[in-house]
Amino acid sequence: MTVIQHQPAGRGHPYRPSLAQRVPIDPVAGDPVRVGVLTTPEVTHLYLDVKVDGATRRIAATPGPLVEGEAGGGTTDDAGKVEAGKADDAGHLAAAAAAGETIGDACAWHAELGAFPAGTELRYRFVTDTDTSPPFRCVIAGWQDEPAGRLEVAATRGTTVGDRLVPSSVEWLVADGAPLRVRFALRLEAREHVVGLGERFHALDQRGWRVDTKVFEQYKAQYTRTYLPVPFALVVGGAQPWGIHVATTRRCWFDVGTSDPDHLVVEVACGRHEPDPVVPLHLLAGEAPADVVSAFWELAGRPSAAPSWVFRPWISGNEWNTQQRIEQEVSRSLEEDIPVGVLVIEAWADEATFTCFRDAEYEPHEDGSPHRLADFRFPADGAWPDPVGMVKWLHDRGVKVLLWQIPLLPEGADDPQLAHDRRALVDQGFAVREEDGTPYRNRGWWFPGALLPDLTDPRAVDWWTAKRRYLVDEVGIDGFKTDGGEHAWGDELRYADGTRGDVTNDRFPNLYAQAYHQLLERCGTEGVTFSRAGSTGAGRFPCHWAGDEDSTWEAYRASITAGLTAGVSGIVYWGWDHGGFSGEIPDAELYLRTAEQACFCPIMQYHAEYNHHREPNRDRTPWNIAERTDDPRVVPLYRRLVTLRERLVDELDTQTRRGIERGLPLMRALCLHWPDDPQVWDHPQQYLLGDDLLVAPVTEPGVQRQDVYVPRDTWIDPWTSTEATGPTTITVDAELGRPSVLVRATAADRLLPLFTDLPE
Repeated sequence: MTVIQHQPAGRGHPYRPSLAQRVPIDPVAGDPVRVGVLTTPEVTHLYLDVKVDGATRRIAATPGPLVEGEAGGGTTDDAGKVEAGKADDAGHLAAAAAAGETIGDACAWHAELGAFPAGTELRYRFVTDTDTSPPFRCVIAGWQDEPAGRLEVAATRGTTVGDRLVPSSVEWLVADGAPLRVRFALRLEAREHVVGLGERFHALDQRGWRVDTKVFEQYKAQYTRTYLPVPFALVVGGAQPWGIHVATTRRCWFDVGTSDPDHLVVEVACGRHEPDPVVPLHLLAGEAPADVVSAFWELAGRPSAAPSWVFRPWISGNEWNTQQRIEQEVSRSLEEDIPVGVLVIEAWADEATFTCFRDAEYEPHEDGSPHRLADFRFPADGAWPDPVGMVKWLHDRGVKVLLWQIPLLPEGADDPQLAHDRRALVDQGFAVREEDGTPYRNRGWWFPGALLPDLTDPRAVDWWTAKRRYLVDEVGIDGFKTDGGEHAWGDELRYADGTRGDVTNDRFPNLYAQAYHQLLERCGTEGVTFSRAGSTGAGRFPCHWAGDEDSTWEAYRASITAGLTAGVSGIVYWGWDHGGFSGEIPDAELYLRTAEQACFCPIMQYHAEYNHHREPNRDRTPWNIAERTDDPRVVPLYRRLVTLRERLVDELDTQTRRGIERGLPLMRALCLHWPDDPQVWDHPQQYLLGDDLLVAPVTEPGVQRQDVYVPRDTWIDPWTSTEATGPTTITVDAELGRPSVLVRATAADRLLPLFTDLPE
């Protein structure tokens, strides 16, 4: 049977068109309209009958997939990084198949329909030699000055920040009577710089860039894409610090002085099903950048404080998949006199339910109800013979324990409990739903086809977390690595609280972390989550890390930028996999330089991806790096850095809590303290850690001496006791294992002793 498949809205991928979608999904006047379609292999000729203003014309489709273009529309794109859909892209086709998008050995076709004026009704259908598809319809959108909704502007009282909005710039994109987006512009002064907009890897200053807010899992090389977007920008360097916050979880686009160097142009998606949408825009101002950030935190949810133990060294490795291996790695670290504060165990679970230790024996619960510890038998010769004993062994050595999680019920795993849980999730109405009421199945490439719990439903939250409660209150773990919060794709999805995907898909990672925090609180545990994804207000549920990266200097530099932009956006307990996570190990120099930076980062962690080839060992432990690189400096220098880190714990805890009260992250871009100093922008990867530590990471190979910009105030080199009063630039020795850090002179009595008598 001949099948013709066309899904105008695609599968919800924000950056790559689906093989069978329309691009743009909502065509705008003057934009070329293109369509993709999949057919069964016997189709050798495909046509489109296109009806416009009562006249029909036939267009021949061309074999091959859609090419470049942003699936979601909008004035801006992904800074030229949008990838083409490729028929031979295995990951793309696998995701398409999981979404029900492909048909066996499908053939991809595309056609160019042309460009049309606003208001044009466009009807088209696909025709083969023997079959005809159902008709598809769209109305060409157009920008108009006449309000189609309401831009609700709230400006800080007593300031002139309200004058930033250009009233004549407000326009509404309307199609078929429905408002799709609102667009407006804000004035930028020539000297002003724009920071924030969530965790951003490409640049600290967003001026001259186009970015959007969309939670997205970009595996490595994130560039302008991000796991953690926030529609808040801090503007500094002009007459007064100010900020913009669009109070929405719908998608926003920011053109920061690219189309017009004097304006920040913003587009905000509207709810097309709302007859009179309201878009809340907050313009914030203050005497100092911290005042603006604090005002934003009040609106978004002020970051929460985490226990001080999160500042101790974290370790992890995906190869550590047995109790024996865990105890071996921790023992080795302690034998090397390298302290361990937190252990993240990723490869503990059955990879199906994410609630049961691999190899555990138990009777499945057909109703999907939770198990307790007594329900499990742990074979003596299994991977995890005594989880409770293991956790106690770790706690006795001062090590906290987090277990890995995914907010999905996978498809295809041969596991009885998983089958019962999937059935229970659907039967009880606890799954995120498609527009037609059927359960949503993950459209992404990781765990394709998996079911997603609807965490807007308190009943679903209780059901989901109850299955993990025994891990906290009986096994004794201290938190969860809440990975993979990026799996909700599609504006049309339905949630139990009445919202659609356009509103709640980007809320989902916050709801995910919140659910686990509530579990930890109910169990009376001072625990944390460790999340990759989030959106506005994510800092209420600490902690976060920057996702997956290779072991390269470029990824190292991008990670520092991510930490600084995340901090402005409300993520104060932040870290990254220093030394890189994926692929071949770093050389000794890169490993130690990243360790120097991580020593002066909110969270200091190493972690490593699973090596499917098994050999050679790709662990990012210092002893493995030393053995693999044949460099005997690695272990003693790492020991020195971790010893220093342990001494800094109380300082970091105090500074973080004070910063939360004041509107300052722990890891601070220099512009937060010196907004009027133009020279700080020449050193975008220098930063403050708290009030009194000035960090200048070495981010290039082969550096022996390094220039450090010294801002206003007097600073002391803790290694040489040399003083410098800024603003000035000094040159310091950049010896491996001796981070380029300066101490504010007024804090010398408190901080300089921490740098003395370190292990050699």
